[in-house]
Amino acid sequence: MDGKISSSETFAETWAEPQTAALPQAELDRLTDELIAALKTVYDPEIPVDIYELGLIYKVDLSDDKDVLIDMTLTAPGCPVAGEMPGWIEDAVMKVEGIRSARANLVFDPPWDSSKMSDEAKLALNMF
Repeated sequence: MDGKISSSETFAETWAEPQTAALPQAELDRLTDELIAALKTVYDPEIPVDIYELGLIYKVDLSDDKDVLIDMTLTAPGCPVAGEMPGWIEDAVMKVEGIRSARANLVFDPPWDSSKMSDEAKLALNMF
């Protein structure tokens, strides 16, 4: 080779560089804690346990612009609050200081079952 870096080498080197987020770690930690706290304020009306401990939250994505996208499920597809619960979650998340937008998507794969519940939820429901 003549000492020049080929485009594939440049790509490989770039690919291996650590990715940096626009949010400082302290801000990311604060938002994570506050988002979890916000999610814990939403309860399934038929079960006296919050949706976070029930394991209904499958994924929370936070963009560098502080937009939140949540994948969530229900304990059963025929849940009577299926149309309302995503809005409850979005409203709770929007109360976190600095969040620009929130969207909750209902997903049913994988289906929810009691194994997704935290020990705290199982204890509250006497399921041990």
